[in-house]
Amino acid sequence: MFGWAQYWPTHFSSGAIAGIKEANRARTRPKVKIDPMLQQRTLKALTRAVGVGLHSGQRVELTLRPAQPDTGIVFRRVDLAVPVDIPVSALAVTDTRMASTIGSGGAKVHTVEHLMSACAGLGLDNLYVDITAEEVPILDGSSASFVFLLQSAGIVLQNAPRRFLRVLRPVEVREGDGENLKWARLDPHHGYKLSFEIDFAHRVVDSTGQRVEFDLGTGSYVRDIARARTFGFTKDVEMMRANGLGLGGGLDNVIVVDDYRVLNSDGLRYDDEFVKHKILDAMGDLYLLGKPLLAAYSAFRSGHAMNNRLLRELLAHQDAWEIVTFEDEKQAPAGFLAPARAW
Repeated sequence: MFGWAQYWPTHFSSGAIAGIKEANRARTRPKVKIDPMLQQRTLKALTRAVGVGLHSGQRVELTLRPAQPDTGIVFRRVDLAVPVDIPVSALAVTDTRMASTIGSGGAKVHTVEHLMSACAGLGLDNLYVDITAEEVPILDGSSASFVFLLQSAGIVLQNAPRRFLRVLRPVEVREGDGENLKWARLDPHHGYKLSFEIDFAHRVVDSTGQRVEFDLGTGSYVRDIARARTFGFTKDVEMMRANGLGLGGGLDNVIVVDDYRVLNSDGLRYDDEFVKHKILDAMGDLYLLGKPLLAAYSAFRSGHAMNNRLLRELLAHQDAWEIVTFEDEKQAPAGFLAPARAW
């Protein structure tokens, strides 16, 4: 009978037998799973958008490009004779009137908070932002369009650990008192959550939710926060235009409110859209730190200026924070393990 037996050796040395036994044991031994580290993320491909600046009214082209690990998020003014790179940093913020502006060497980029918020919500670490004017386009007034652009390009993992800034003790900034009181605070927290309360003393805004809390570990940034639009009041339009602000604003990219109602024909996207937009802004402002936060942020009537003051106060006290990575992603807090899904 033709079979394997006629080809099998009839004699093995003791060393060969020991080797065969060890190989058989190895085959039956359970495989040890190596836990992956929590990795940095960038885009899979570049993506582009064209729009106008909310305050400048200028047409602007935006190109979002992948970047190498540890690059961070870098804005690049490609319209200048010599292009200028502006890496995001809390200390790079040069102006906080009505928006967050970053600058370097005389070059500036205004209104970066909505794009930065989308990057924070999706967990993007490394990105080049090529821009042909001095202001990020407002698009629809929220971060939803930026989320769509980033997710359409695809998000990929990189062979480098994500670096977090973990808050170790409370840090707070305050301003005013009584009816003028405003404050913002960071507390230690194994994760990232934000709570915000507004107080505009306006009948339309007051009729909506005044306080909201968002936890990245249990909520969905894309579903719960990203669609909240910036808002403005008709009584402020003349003053803003006189100061060269709001020149690109309109009903297609701003919630416009008069003394009695919301003027947008489609109404509000959320019952508490006003305060949710403040959360959206805060996430963008805080991501200018250059690293994701592990902290609980809370604020009352805060804005771009106070958010940046809070980051600078944090960085000024080296005992209040540390940089951490998660070599085993199982140890990472919920909300950071995977990029946010689409709607």
